[in-house]
Amino acid sequence: MDTVTIILRDKEYEVKAGMTLRHALEKIGVNRETVLATRDGELITDDVVLRAGELIKLVAVISGGGLPGIPS
Repeated sequence: MDTVTIILRDKEYEVKAGMTLRHALEKIGVNRETVLATRDGELITDDVVLRAGELIKLVAVISGGGLPGIPS
């Protein structure tokens, strides 16, 4: 098995092992700035090379205005 599984919400994607997380996200059409990626419960960065058989979970990041009561 030379693939990596990436999960975002209820969608599952398969990409080739050996590419960086950044390249894998581009390949599946996910904007890197909108998600956090985890492997075995640990955050990983864009430049991490994905290994065969891994499971990468993506968590959508919510962004928006400032915090209530805190001036921006």
